[in-house]
Amino acid sequence: MAKSSSSEQAANAVGISAQTPLILASASRYRAELLARLQIDFVAEASSVDETARDGEDAAALTQRLARAKAEVLGGKHPRRWILGSDQAAALDERILGKPGDIAQAQAQLAACSGREVRFHTAVVLLQGKTIHRALDITTVRFRQLSAAEIERYVAAEPALDCAGSFKCEGYGISLFDAIESSDPTALIGLPLISVRRLLAQVGLARP
Repeated sequence: MAKSSSSEQAANAVGISAQTPLILASASRYRAELLARLQIDFVAEASSVDETARDGEDAAALTQRLARAKAEVLGGKHPRRWILGSDQAAALDERILGKPGDIAQAQAQLAACSGREVRFHTAVVLLQGKTIHRALDITTVRFRQLSAAEIERYVAAEPALDCAGSFKCEGYGISLFDAIESSDPTALIGLPLISVRRLLAQVGLARP
């Protein structure tokens, strides 16, 4: 998220071709930029689903359901293509943290996370017809103790209003943490590339 972005360059490079076997079910430039790192041909297409959590649904179940739903929406339109769907949710204890949307909510989220551990669940689904491959990554972020002034300064400098947790770990947001525990460093940005590459390899789409 004039000079074109790397995601735009990636989309232009692969072209909108019926021969491109992989569709990324997302309008997120972050996910497109990440997937482009794997140097495979793909096109990105938005997939709109209701992202409201169901009663009693935890973050892991929510992300896995939504990743599949996003893939299935496009799978119905492109039955012969592989569709990659992904979703991420942050959980503070049992409470799911949504995208803040405004400055006040971003500050409130960061204040709630101060000195606490937040778990980010990132699900991916690779689907073609009735064939489904899936993976789930869990990343634990330990926030340091944050003063009100630090929170206000961060949100003013980098208002991550479209990010669950109200930060961008690939930017200034890294300064908010004491530690990150994960098996995949790209998962927190929005797409766990180690898992994605493994799924693509299972269907013959990964580059050697």
